[in-house]
Amino acid sequence: MNPLVTIIVLNWNGWQDTLECLESLYQINYPHYQVIVVDNHSQDESLEKIRQYCQGKIEVQSPFFNYQKENKPIKITEITNIETEEKPNNQENNKNLNNFPQKSKISTVSKYTPAKNSSSTKKTPKPILTLIKNELNYGFAQGNNIAIKYTQKKHNPHYILLLNNDTVVNPDFLTEMVKAVGRDSKIGMVSPKLLSAFNPHIIDSTGHVISWGRVIDRGHGEVDQKQYDEQTEVIGAMAAAALYKKEMLLDVGLLDTSYITLGEDADLSWRAYNHGWKAIYAPKAIVYHKRGQSITKKSVIPRMTFLSTKNTAEYVSRYGNSTQKFLYLFVLFKEGLFVLVGSIMGRNEIKTVEYFHMLIRSYIKIFKSF
Repeated sequence: MNPLVTIIVLNWNGWQDTLECLESLYQINYPHYQVIVVDNHSQDESLEKIRQYCQGKIEVQSPFFNYQKENKPIKITEITNIETEEKPNNQENNKNLNNFPQKSKISTVSKYTPAKNSSSTKKTPKPILTLIKNELNYGFAQGNNIAIKYTQKKHNPHYILLLNNDTVVNPDFLTEMVKAVGRDSKIGMVSPKLLSAFNPHIIDSTGHVISWGRVIDRGHGEVDQKQYDEQTEVIGAMAAAALYKKEMLLDVGLLDTSYITLGEDADLSWRAYNHGWKAIYAPKAIVYHKRGQSITKKSVIPRMTFLSTKNTAEYVSRYGNSTQKFLYLFVLFKEGLFVLVGSIMGRNEIKTVEYFHMLIRSYIKIFKSF
């Protein structure tokens, strides 16, 4: 019997990408899965466009597949985040969620409990879509956590797959990921081979690894020359496409909502790794990713640079050993030097004073964590 997989897609003002992602999902060959779309209080036409797609009124065009009319209409169930019994307190950063396991002091990481009297082997009718409508934009971590807790209580799946809405999947990607996770009971997550949707010869990620004291996407930006075509252990998976085992999430908790954006998946990868869970890279599971689609505006890039550095320092201070922390201090120094030179030459839009205040705080945080 094929284990049940819940696929969670987060949408915020991006219905075009979301529909392309959904159409690719409804053409996969894995027989036992369900799809949840979480709308983070979109202000565009996302909700209506998703409904029209499910009714078969929108034909999705893509270079990666041919649109299928045969599987329409798609049954759609709409609920609010209040009806999922998970209404987070956005202002208090959701610190009232369930406590993280005792090994950690991080109060912003939550976990869920298994559903009672729920069968994970009962086949789910397909195609079907659950649409969770959030009353606010809760961000990446909490938006996904709402859906994870809901599906665990409602369906009790064996695996949770987080999938960015700006991805397109190959038909056999989920079959390959489930096959990989079943190799070892201690494998808690799986990374597919993520390729650039803009240039499929360029690698986006082949799993998380630790380099110079921080988590990076292995192979990012390299030309795909089959150098990463062997199934191998990594430390985690980028949440643009990551398969998580239920038991692992029960053990280590969900995505940490203290991160505004960026770094949530790296935090979870390293946290699970430190708890003794393995992660595997499945090279035959292919996903195409439009990385950077939401941060192409020049006004957004400085903020993303700021948050990336700040959040990386946060999880390095939490999980890194002494050597890793020392190496990352060197990376921080180098990044600060680049920002300073760029500001002097007028080549970047980063607010230099604010950035260096953050760097100093990051240095202090890491030094205190030794």
